[in-house]
Amino acid sequence: MGSGMIWNVYFGVCALLTGFFFATALAVAKASPRWGIRKPAEWFIFIFRGSPLFIQFFFAYFLFLSLKSVSPVFTNFTAAWLGALIVLFLNTAAYSAEIFYGALQSIPKGDTEAADAYGMSGWPRFRRIVWPTMLRLAWPAYTNEAIFLFHATTLVFFSGFPAWQQRGDALYYASYFADKTFNPFVPYPILAGYFILLTLAIVGLFGMVNRRLNRHLPSNTRPRLKFRMNLIR
Repeated sequence: MGSGMIWNVYFGVCALLTGFFFATALAVAKASPRWGIRKPAEWFIFIFRGSPLFIQFFFAYFLFLSLKSVSPVFTNFTAAWLGALIVLFLNTAAYSAEIFYGALQSIPKGDTEAADAYGMSGWPRFRRIVWPTMLRLAWPAYTNEAIFLFHATTLVFFSGFPAWQQRGDALYYASYFADKTFNPFVPYPILAGYFILLTLAIVGLFGMVNRRLNRHLPSNTRPRLKFRMNLIR
């Protein structure tokens, strides 16, 4: 199961890193006053937030399977290491974009007015004022999204995407041991322990980033990370 956790970490890290930048672009697009930019971002976020992740896996698998019959270029997309990763990437990008969009709407007007007074506009204004403030406001909620993303990687086992060379994630091996020993009360608690340790590592890493983002604030006013379990998605 420990070796299977490598796949869970792979799915979580790759989807989180790529989804972070796509989510930022989606949040900016949703906040755009231009209809042609705002509406596609709104519909993308609505579709991936409005449908269950488990159903998205199945739809994506059958879509990639159909494309595979058209062109061999899509062969790797039917494997878990790429196809399931794309689904997780799109899903976390949609949820993170909504978090970032809320943070964009919460940026104090005084910050942007000060940037205008200094003559900042366009990319310098976004890079030095808007984006750092957005991250500072959104980071506690984004931390919970990162935790849930790593937990959601266990759904890859139940999706239609086949494992690579019969090497599955941690839940794959936990289910294997439970079927062989007829005792699910040993492998599944061990698997839960692995994910608890992974969650603690995420909380610690994101806590360091949170302190870095709020280093300019007095110690008594710095927001602290609060872990909140998502019971349903």
